[in-house]
Amino acid sequence: MKPDLNENIIVTKEVRKQFTDGDKVTEVLKGINLEIKRGEFVAIMGRSGAGKSTLMYQVSLLDHVTSGQIYVDGFNVTDMPEDDRVAFRLKELGYVFQDYALLPDLTARENVAVPLIMQGIEIADAYVIADQTLTKVGLGHRVNNLPSKLSGGEQQRVSIARAIAHKPKILFADEPTANLDTESSAMILKIFQELNKEGQTIVMVTHEDEYGDATDRVIFLKDGQISKDR
Repeated sequence: MKPDLNENIIVTKEVRKQFTDGDKVTEVLKGINLEIKRGEFVAIMGRSGAGKSTLMYQVSLLDHVTSGQIYVDGFNVTDMPEDDRVAFRLKELGYVFQDYALLPDLTARENVAVPLIMQGIEIADAYVIADQTLTKVGLGHRVNNLPSKLSGGEQQRVSIARAIAHKPKILFADEPTANLDTESSAMILKIFQELNKEGQTIVMVTHEDEYGDATDRVIFLKDGQISKDR
């Protein structure tokens, strides 16, 4: 059956991912069939080693599948040339990682502005967008601070601002609260919920049950397969 590329923003067909170490082949994803609708806030959950992050890396174009097909926003990205994949990621997708991945020598404003400048936006305009987006996540007063002068929760909010400044079609978050205290984690989740209410599609890997419960839908992985989808 042909996937619905209008209603669904992500579709996977029999996605498999193997890793090879010498003569040893480990199949981490074992035929994943998945559909995620536009505007959904989806959590991917499961025990360590279940394949959560591996799945997110495939659908977010950060890695290549061993076999199967992936459609993102109507495009079959499975065999897309590498230059096109990079351009697609930069323009259409946003990423938040558990380690923040901020450039230590750049201010919060500069960290958010860099991807915009890479897309061809003038520096002055990129700074305006960066300041507006940092204000959106509650950091309008911290735009000139280096990451080292920010708390973990603040650094993660900068990374969220960087991920959404260009208005991506999909926001991917890999364990975004893993390194944060309870209060900061709740704040990050609240920001995601507010973004989702505005129409942002979000795919979040998490091991925290209470955060999964706050999403529209939870996809559970077990041994590289979907064991439950609710």
